[in-house]
Amino acid sequence: MPDHLVVAPRRRISINILDDDDGDDPILSVVNIVDVFLVIIAVLLIAVIENPLNPFATQDVIVIKNPGQPDMAMVVKEGQELKEYKSSGQIGEGQGAKAGTAYRLKNGSMVYVPESGSGSSNTPARPLQ
Repeated sequence: MPDHLVVAPRRRISINILDDDDGDDPILSVVNIVDVFLVIIAVLLIAVIENPLNPFATQDVIVIKNPGQPDMAMVVKEGQELKEYKSSGQIGEGQGAKAGTAYRLKNGSMVYVPESGSGSSNTPARPLQ
């Protein structure tokens, strides 16, 4: 047999579709980090919007911190103005006199009856609203 008729064995070129060469690409990890930060930013924006003291909310809000505790505080939001009232932890007292008595009727309405010494004696009972 002549040498020029000898056929060399063919090499098989394996094409594996399942191999992923993109796993080595460092840009893909940066893209994944950007996606994570976008989700975190979206969650933070939702938390700011849901906050009762949101500066963009149009409602008046009262928030009580630590109710019943000596360090109780109350935050009042009226329009764009915020006021904070802090408890001193002491029982309040003042000067004054009992002005009358209020009664709740069976139908749910309230009636105020002034004390006899607090005003004129002919003052009739008046409903409270």
